[in-house]
Amino acid sequence: MIDGPAAIAPIFEWENPPHEIDVSRPGPRPVSMDDVQVLKDARVRYEQMYRRVGGVPVRPRLVSFLNSSVTPLLRGSHDDRMGRQLFRAAGGLVALAGICAYDSGRQALSQRYLFHALRMAKASDNLAFGGYVIALLANQAMAQARYRRVIQYCETALRAAQGYLSPALTTDLHILQAKAYARIGDRASCHAHMRQSEATAAQIRQGEEPPETGYVQPGLLECQHAEALRRLGDLTPAQECAEEALRLADACHLRGQAHRLATLALILSERGELEQAASIAESMLNCTAGMDPIASPNASWW
Repeated sequence: MIDGPAAIAPIFEWENPPHEIDVSRPGPRPVSMDDVQVLKDARVRYEQMYRRVGGVPVRPRLVSFLNSSVTPLLRGSHDDRMGRQLFRAAGGLVALAGICAYDSGRQALSQRYLFHALRMAKASDNLAFGGYVIALLANQAMAQARYRRVIQYCETALRAAQGYLSPALTTDLHILQAKAYARIGDRASCHAHMRQSEATAAQIRQGEEPPETGYVQPGLLECQHAEALRRLGDLTPAQECAEEALRLADACHLRGQAHRLATLALILSERGELEQAASIAESMLNCTAGMDPIASPNASWW
């Protein structure tokens, strides 16, 4: 994986000038809004597949679609307005390919997809989408124990896309920071971002959210807060959050349900409630029957 300053450079380039003034280009055939809609529909379809079975079986299918359908469109002719919509739609698929590569344990490949998606976000002039891609990069950095990079990524997204990020994405960026601060033992900053995430979560209106933020489902906030509190050693409030997240689990996909069960099982085991923890863990295993293994527990929020 790219590390050090090279891992920060794509974020800096996304945030700062020069911006794309005109993305129009000539090509062998014109790109239409119907073409763009095909890409949007495909992203929804592949995401639903991912939610059901995980990234391992979905990745080769998605990569094949990128090669056969997306690449030719990117080589097609379009004016500036159409080109920005094309980059936005194609970027959503490239970001999903990054998620599937992450899920498959292909971290370097995942990072390359996500950096490419970030470049497409800049070409699309869609700051909200760029913020979403940075949230994915921050989640990957969390899995790699690059906690200060998580904080840096999230602060950049919140600053550069201020006023454009949806409440759900803003909530998730604060959640990521809270978890990162918990990992480095900064209790005050962790709690500050937990409060900010609660405030923005109250503003979420699902019908007004972009399609990519559908993972911010009821109970996600409580589950992630439970993880942050567990890392701080505050096991009683952590258990309360985890139990509330599990109470709301019917509203989320199977991967999210498994993550909530795993979070509660870990908390119970650390509290010495081993029999109850084992029972919850068994429920988690039943929930994931037939599902491909998740490469990292941090992937479950996708």
